[in-house]
Amino acid sequence: MRSLGQVSVMMLLVVLSARAFADPDMLQDVCVADLTSKVKVNGFVCKEASNISASDFFFDGLAKPGLTNNTQGSLVTAANVEKIPGLNTLGVSLSRIDYAPGGLNPPHTHPRATEIIFVLEGELDVGFITTANVLISQHIKKGEIFVFPRGLVHFQKNNGKEPAAVIAAFNSQLPGTQSIATTLFAASPTVPDDVLTKAFQIGTKEVEKIKSKLAPKK
Repeated sequence: MRSLGQVSVMMLLVVLSARAFADPDMLQDVCVADLTSKVKVNGFVCKEASNISASDFFFDGLAKPGLTNNTQGSLVTAANVEKIPGLNTLGVSLSRIDYAPGGLNPPHTHPRATEIIFVLEGELDVGFITTANVLISQHIKKGEIFVFPRGLVHFQKNNGKEPAAVIAAFNSQLPGTQSIATTLFAASPTVPDDVLTKAFQIGTKEVEKIKSKLAPKK
């Protein structure tokens, strides 16, 4: 039989493992982020309580559609701790994603959060890929919801003839986003060509062509 001490250690490990899947709980009523501080912590340093105001908890950036006149035909407008300092330590954030007809939010991951989307307008084809390389996909329309598990590659595509929009919610104040194509072909310093040619089974010319298209605009 296990001793009480062994059981306690096992329970502690289970709790710690569970906490690893979400932002840590706050230890005070509010911890409004001081975005000007040069001190780095796992989150943001708190402002002095005497300096906080209602504006630290307010953001109107999701009220209007974003411009989708770009190569992907989509735009993500984030409402995270960098836009709403009052979200610091609260473990939640939102985004609005707008899609032109044919617009794509390209394959990407959120390393720190699960995502759930609610369709405001239009219809979308959405999906995520499991670690067993299985595609889980669905066609969703206005008023419907879809969930993307934390860390898994996922996408949304507007195959309709009308604009579409969703509100996305995350269980992190700053979920982070890694676009697969941009991460691999537009990293700085660049990922070596021989890594990409071998991984994607393509030639160096194709790699350089993709890199040129994804390079940040100067």
